[in-house]
Amino acid sequence: MQSFNYTITDEAGIHARPAGMLVKEAGKYNAQVMVKHGEKEADARKLFALMQLGIKKGDEVQVTVTGDDEDAVVVQMEQFFNENI
Repeated sequence: MQSFNYTITDEAGIHARPAGMLVKEAGKYNAQVMVKHGEKEADARKLFALMQLGIKKGDEVQVTVTGDDEDAVVVQMEQFFNENI
């Protein structure tokens, strides 16, 4: 299991557009990607679950990657967050 913390910089937080992009990115990998905000956690492949987390600009999330190629996937996911969310 690999993880990183990230503070959301997108003005609207994780709303439909960035959530859709995240679902698409997470779907590229065999590893499981989970996003945790407070006590809630969601599978990054599930759009509605991500949106139900209620993540806003300035919120910190923890992204956890478990499974196949997790070392490489966590690097790719961190890059994705830095560039898009």
